[in-house]
Amino acid sequence: MPNANASRGALFAAFAAVYLIWGSTYLVMKFAVATMPPLLMAGTRYGLAGGLLYGFLRGRGVPRPTWRGWGTAVIIGVCLLGFGNGGTTFGVLYLPSGTTALLVATVPMFLAVLGWLSGVSARPRALVWLGLAVGLAGMYLLAAHPSAAPVQRPGHAALGVGLVLLAAFVWSVGSLYSKGHQPAPSPFLSGAMQMLCGGAAMLVLGLLRGEAAGFALAQVSAKSWLAYGYLVTFGSIVAFTAYIWLLRNVEPALAGTYAFVNPVVAVLLGWAFGGEVPHPQLLGGAGLIVLAVGLVVLGGRQKKASQAEEKAT
Repeated sequence: MPNANASRGALFAAFAAVYLIWGSTYLVMKFAVATMPPLLMAGTRYGLAGGLLYGFLRGRGVPRPTWRGWGTAVIIGVCLLGFGNGGTTFGVLYLPSGTTALLVATVPMFLAVLGWLSGVSARPRALVWLGLAVGLAGMYLLAAHPSAAPVQRPGHAALGVGLVLLAAFVWSVGSLYSKGHQPAPSPFLSGAMQMLCGGAAMLVLGLLRGEAAGFALAQVSAKSWLAYGYLVTFGSIVAFTAYIWLLRNVEPALAGTYAFVNPVVAVLLGWAFGGEVPHPQLLGGAGLIVLAVGLVVLGGRQKKASQAEEKAT
């Protein structure tokens, strides 16, 4: 149930930020990497956002994190942002933004299976297994029928699918690890530390890939700069903070509904502003994946409800 102290206006604003802003970042990333190196763009994006948030919190008196906390932040930041967001950033080079968002929506499915296999959570219920099967069918439609929408590096759709699914897998691993390991008592400071560490990892990898060679700031278009600014402020700080706030004020399953709302937003924005005209196979795959995520989230919520009833009796 929502926290009684949270106003309806605050809840509406937080959900709007998580649904719309995070759903829009896939198309905006596509605009940013059009004239920016992908890993350097993503690394500086999170480094700048994390630095601003960290400085603000420390200025407000939040205690300094320990060295052990920084070690934990490195692991989580590399998994969630270095691999997770880094892989997604590469994905939009080869795939339409809507397709990328749909593939990222497999995270709840990975969490259900990996959580069970690792012993973090119980065996998935029948409804979750049904959602996993439906999700696999949706992913097959997306992979077997790549969109003809314009992308920066055409002809490598399979590579893009593989990169985004790997990103979703490692993001899920990092999410499970973070359940029992927090860099700092403050979730906001933990998030800032993770952004700093994940951003640094992407910067190092980008430099090792030679992304800085031959790159000049003069070649970055105004559209890419605007996209970059949007990703730093709204995508990394505003939406992230809203999500952390939601986790404290509503049920986690309700906050997690962003996973099947974001793809819908991304597909619609890609169609309206990115020239990504959806074909029947994409729409079919989109419908199956959104349904699958809904089944997985609903199945997990029912499981928690039944466990709570058992404890009460």
